[in-house]
Amino acid sequence: MKAIVTVIGKDQVGITAMVCALLAQHNINILDITQTVLQEYFTMVMLVDTAACPTSIGDMADILSKAGQEQGLSIRIQREDIFNAMHRI
Repeated sequence: MKAIVTVIGKDQVGITAMVCALLAQHNINILDITQTVLQEYFTMVMLVDTAACPTSIGDMADILSKAGQEQGLSIRIQREDIFNAMHRI
């Protein structure tokens, strides 16, 4: 299953490395990634493949959210179909 991971927060060293390492620990493959810094704020959107991840999407959401809170970031994961449905015009 594909999912969208979003990361938003004040820019700091190591955000991309931390998120990528956490995803790798759970066998989540990054398919596409975009990131930018807007003034002092970091934003990143990733398309990931969770097919090999033994952890449920709900549990991954909790894991990513907790890791983000520890770094002062908002990190979320949503199934791709739900993300697309929410952003359909």
